[in-house]
Amino acid sequence: MTAPLFDRLGGMEAVMAAVDIFYDKLLADPLVADFFNGVDMEKQAKKQVAFMTWAFNGPQEYRGRDLRTAHRHLVQRQGLGDAHFDAVAGHLQATLEELGVAPELIAEVMAVVGGTRNEVLDR
Repeated sequence: MTAPLFDRLGGMEAVMAAVDIFYDKLLADPLVADFFNGVDMEKQAKKQVAFMTWAFNGPQEYRGRDLRTAHRHLVQRQGLGDAHFDAVAGHLQATLEELGVAPELIAEVMAVVGGTRNEVLDR
């Protein structure tokens, strides 16, 4: 039996490292940075770690809002759309590449992320 993606990525330490780099990239990108105006980034990072842990079949149960509810206001008020989703996904992929994650694991992560597009974009 194959270990959960969470474990194959390196567990909690790896997810936490990825989230830190990932948010640095997002906040430096003018296409998506405005979506984080006024957001408590420390709190946001903790939510993202919890979500990724759950999404990658780790030991932590995610107790946050579902993706549709969490992003709906960004779609309705700020026009969150496919170009933004693609940019965010690209930053995640670049983060994993920067951390030396194996290409086959990156492909698995990106498949999980891609599967959330319609929910995130409230379609």
